[in-house]
Amino acid sequence: MRRALPVALVLSLLPAPALANYLDPARLGAPPTDSWPTFQGDYTGRRFSPLTQINEHNVAGLQIAWTSRFNDVGAQRGAPQPVIKGTPLMVNGILYVTLPNLVYALDAHTGERLWTYKWVDKGGHLVANRGVGMYKDMLYFMGPDDWVICLDSATGKERWRKEIADARKQYFTTSAPVIVGNHVLVGVGGDAMDIRGFLLSLDPMTGEEQWKFYVTPGAGEPGIETWPDVDSAAHGGGGTWMPGTYDAELKTLYWTTGNANPVFAGQGRMGDNLYTASVVALDIETGKLKWHFQAMPHDTHDYDGTNTPVLFDRVIDGKPRKLLSYGARSGWFVTVDRITGKPIVSTPYMPGLKWVKGINPKTQEPISDRDNDPKTTGSIGNANPTNWYNPAYSDQTGLFYINTVKGLGIYYLYDTSPKPAGYAGGGGGSLGEAQRILMAIDPLTGKHAWEHPYVSISSPGSTVGPGLMATAGNLLFTGDDQNNIIVYRASNGEILWHLKATANQSNAPISYMLDGKQYVVLAAGENLYAFTLPAGGTVAH
Repeated sequence: MRRALPVALVLSLLPAPALANYLDPARLGAPPTDSWPTFQGDYTGRRFSPLTQINEHNVAGLQIAWTSRFNDVGAQRGAPQPVIKGTPLMVNGILYVTLPNLVYALDAHTGERLWTYKWVDKGGHLVANRGVGMYKDMLYFMGPDDWVICLDSATGKERWRKEIADARKQYFTTSAPVIVGNHVLVGVGGDAMDIRGFLLSLDPMTGEEQWKFYVTPGAGEPGIETWPDVDSAAHGGGGTWMPGTYDAELKTLYWTTGNANPVFAGQGRMGDNLYTASVVALDIETGKLKWHFQAMPHDTHDYDGTNTPVLFDRVIDGKPRKLLSYGARSGWFVTVDRITGKPIVSTPYMPGLKWVKGINPKTQEPISDRDNDPKTTGSIGNANPTNWYNPAYSDQTGLFYINTVKGLGIYYLYDTSPKPAGYAGGGGGSLGEAQRILMAIDPLTGKHAWEHPYVSISSPGSTVGPGLMATAGNLLFTGDDQNNIIVYRASNGEILWHLKATANQSNAPISYMLDGKQYVVLAAGENLYAFTLPAGGTVAH
């Protein structure tokens, strides 16, 4: 005869339900302290941590708290080994980390894996994944084949999925979704088959479309006059593949846009090609365009303008101003009034830009030089002065920081027909010696406060680059292309600490307080590093 077990004992033997990991939406947009709940930390894009436990006086004692390795992923399509390019989120002691097709939840104390979600794609490029967005107890992740997937934050189980574009048309998705109010904002990339870029707003509970902003204008819309015809605009590119920023008071999104299509051949799309390679200001509730600034009219060099628009407030001539600064991939720097879009500073941050013919006296936008367009015999142009890796702005120093590359490349035109398609050309890269330079720029003048030229052992790559993070400890975290993770004094560029990692820093650092300790977390290739000070925050000897 079998005896029944007591009810209490039976319940104790059942698997414990996973505890919900809940993010209060009110924390989205607040300065990041005990969490890092968005791609940018907050909505401003400053990548500025107000934490001071790790500071210029004790950073010399910074130590590795833990590392987490993802070498078990193995080779992915087109990617021989995993490289973490996304920004982790940290909420309630749990880190959310991504690779293409993969989401991981880690214990932020130890780096130990809690759960793994795997997406099986049906196309798209596995070049990168920038991270997840979080709303209440839900995560939002983008597959490379244009699917948005909603996950339970406690278990990694799917709640819903939605396809937003056609991968067969060479759309692909790498961006980290941005959550604002009841909007999940997602963008697209791809320029091999002349896409029409767009930004999409989805309902966080169901994935239903709320609005769509097309980067290139349609028939009868403002800006169509900058294209030869509607068909050219409808295949004119303008990917939205990096997350934007947001001003809650103005209820305005700021998003940057990619290069025009065809990529290297402009003869079939003569004109400025609005609103590619621009920063656009959009109404959060409708997606309607408020204003724009184009940092690269009629791009023929693959100078995507998808760099972070950084929001900050300053006093100019005794009046408080809401400002936006933007260091474009084209080498152009601009600070505008983010209410009106009117420029305050518009100037190159990279000297010797070959594509610039002048400045439009009315808009202060640069004017592209058609003589510098790619040619069948080759045309010397600037190597990418920067790329997708994020800048930072310090509330403490008032400086804008950006990693750059000074160099030249040769650009070729392959397709000379009146209506080319796709890339239709190629080139770039490095011609001779290129130099990677960290720049600290005064955003009110455009002048460089200080520079740090990195040691140049070999010409730097242009796409895998280190992001930046500034802190209230007067620190600036980033890395070089010799596997060094480096901390600078933010005010003057003096190196205060460095560590030789196993690979080049490959994402943007984050920082948070956990159990009384400030952590800094960043990635180098397939490894995630967490740093903190020894117990008590004293300097190690």
